[in-house]
Amino acid sequence: MTDDRMPGAEPPHTPAPGDPAPPAPLTPAARVEPPSEDVALAGTATLPGEHRGGFQRQFTEPVPVTASVHTDPEPADVQWAPAPPAPLPHSAGWALTFAVLGLIVSFLVGWGFLIGLVGVGLAIAALRRPWESRPIAAWALCLSILSLVYSGGWLWWASTQGPLFG
Repeated sequence: MTDDRMPGAEPPHTPAPGDPAPPAPLTPAARVEPPSEDVALAGTATLPGEHRGGFQRQFTEPVPVTASVHTDPEPADVQWAPAPPAPLPHSAGWALTFAVLGLIVSFLVGWGFLIGLVGVGLAIAALRRPWESRPIAAWALCLSILSLVYSGGWLWWASTQGPLFG
């Protein structure tokens, strides 16, 4: 028989047949009872931070890319695509039309300056738009200003010819 005691420890005290019984402990001995039926048994206790089987790869590991071959002979009907945008407004051609018309009318009467004002407004709008033709818009602006000058000349001449009011 081997002795499991540490070296230098005292041998355990064995009572002699005539010794009095040891005193009773003040607290009763602890008993371990099985859990009742209303207690759910826990599985195995896990340590904080222990792997619980959720992820199978490292967070920075590349995701494998798989090739997908689409063999449908018909093109897919795209329901979610937005409608094509409305065509952009073009005013350079209209500005040139009003400029030429205003110039022709300003040769005949002075009250045609309103046509020239419409031409100036459309030409300025066309010059501010990047999709418009700049040469056409520049010609429209110049001819509209010229029609305003001619109309102004007619109105000045008419005002010198006699009393305008009464």
